[in-house]
Amino acid sequence: MVEKQRLLPVEESHVTPELVKRRERPRFVLPGLLLFAAIVLLLAHINKPGHWKPWPIHRQAGMAKSQCPQVNPMFPSIKSKELSLMDEYLQTSKFRNESIARLSGAVKIPSISYDDLGPIGEEPRWDIFYDFAEYLKQQFPLIHQHLDLEVVNVHGLVYTWKGANPSLKPTLLMAHQDVVPVPESTIPLWMHPPFEGVYDGKFIWGRGSSDCKNQLIAEMEAVELLLSASFQPKRTILLSFGFDEEISGTQGAGHLAPFILDRYGKDGVAVIVDEGASVSTVWGSHFATPGVTEKGYIDVDIVVRMPGGHSSIPPPHNGIGVMSELITMIEADPYKPSLDSDNPFLCIMQCGASYGPEFPKKLKKLLPKSKQHMCDKKRDKLAHEAAKESPFIKYLFTTSVAVDVIQGGLKVNALPERTVATVNHRINVGEHPATVKEKLTHLAKHVAKKHNLTVHAFSDEKETPNSITLRAHNTVLEPAPVTPTEVEPLSAYSIVSGTTRALYGEEVIMAPGIMTGNTDTRYYWDVSRNIFRFSPGWDEDDEG
Repeated sequence: MVEKQRLLPVEESHVTPELVKRRERPRFVLPGLLLFAAIVLLLAHINKPGHWKPWPIHRQAGMAKSQCPQVNPMFPSIKSKELSLMDEYLQTSKFRNESIARLSGAVKIPSISYDDLGPIGEEPRWDIFYDFAEYLKQQFPLIHQHLDLEVVNVHGLVYTWKGANPSLKPTLLMAHQDVVPVPESTIPLWMHPPFEGVYDGKFIWGRGSSDCKNQLIAEMEAVELLLSASFQPKRTILLSFGFDEEISGTQGAGHLAPFILDRYGKDGVAVIVDEGASVSTVWGSHFATPGVTEKGYIDVDIVVRMPGGHSSIPPPHNGIGVMSELITMIEADPYKPSLDSDNPFLCIMQCGASYGPEFPKKLKKLLPKSKQHMCDKKRDKLAHEAAKESPFIKYLFTTSVAVDVIQGGLKVNALPERTVATVNHRINVGEHPATVKEKLTHLAKHVAKKHNLTVHAFSDEKETPNSITLRAHNTVLEPAPVTPTEVEPLSAYSIVSGTTRALYGEEVIMAPGIMTGNTDTRYYWDVSRNIFRFSPGWDEDDEG
């Protein structure tokens, strides 16, 4: 029951080329502020491609640099007296305390998304988002004075900082305003109450402190500070904040993305940065892995209809027993690890082999000289071995299956007439929701034949007595398109890479990552080809 955001000591919060060179190891920052500010500065003023040489860092013997190319650390070349003063301000305890207070205040607003929320305008639990919008207005006066704010579907927020050159595609920074509920029974288990935003001298505690009001406040702080330094971007900067990401984003990002798409057109945005992975220590090295794709998604309801009756005269199998049999078959037949050629985890392993002193030798032997030269059989063998490392790694290239909800029976002496289970799937890159449907249909037919039941599989057929019905929720999602990760000529991935390495140090290795969950970017695929799920941060106590 922990959600916390760790903060950087004041003396580490000011990043310059000299500081990057001399500090012993990269650390995390006040919540991502500096990286967002640097990305804005770089993206806002780069107009055309350029070239650079790889940064000279240690790599493991036997692996080519081309397997995991690294970009030179990039520092904004824009200089002014105001920006220098801004840099000085970032080193002060005054800024640190103000930043802590801003995030803490945001956590105190219980902007919760509930699964059973009614329509906006009718359901009063949506109204908390008015409070959150007002809080942003109070905390960031320059943004609300100089940027255009448009409200989409009542609570979606789009801020536009118009660039000097309207011919350049805009940069889009994202986050979501909402958090997940906290069951009342679990509140005593929290070290600090979930909506008090307690700062204990090291951490800010509470819902949203790491998912993802920290990212939202960081983006706003970056823009507010740049405005205070009289900075004017050449490229338009957009901020887009949904409000129901935790319940699939249909009302927030589901409306915001079409709004932005209509204004800028297909692939009309240069780059999108939303929540995602941060910097971590893996295989003995420090890796930053911005998510360049996401797994797909499908929830399936399984409904077993069987005759009721009195429990004193039970049949050999009732609806709950049949459902249990089907669930047992589903869990006994998990999806096998499979490493598609588009899955960026192959790139992560190549980077691990090149730069990770603790990268497993057995996996290194299985890696190809280039992924183009690796057949499906060899990739799957590599996936099978890599999956043994940990469940977390396994599910980066395996479709996951979890039965999360089950309902059946109303009374202890009455046989259940309708039993329902919901099965959640996160679909591997290279696989599809159709694959899941086919597999569940096959298993359901096997059970149905044994118990003389009819199967209604993913059709418009209504439930009937003595049947098994399979029905997908309306949140079916294919795996996301993969963001290009070439580093030459100058690309969005290059800028994110170079900025990150400038901030955290040359010892940080950039590798394209994959999200096992889904973000609001699921609605933005047509808005930009360059989507990164990346939450800048570092917890020095997290070595795994």
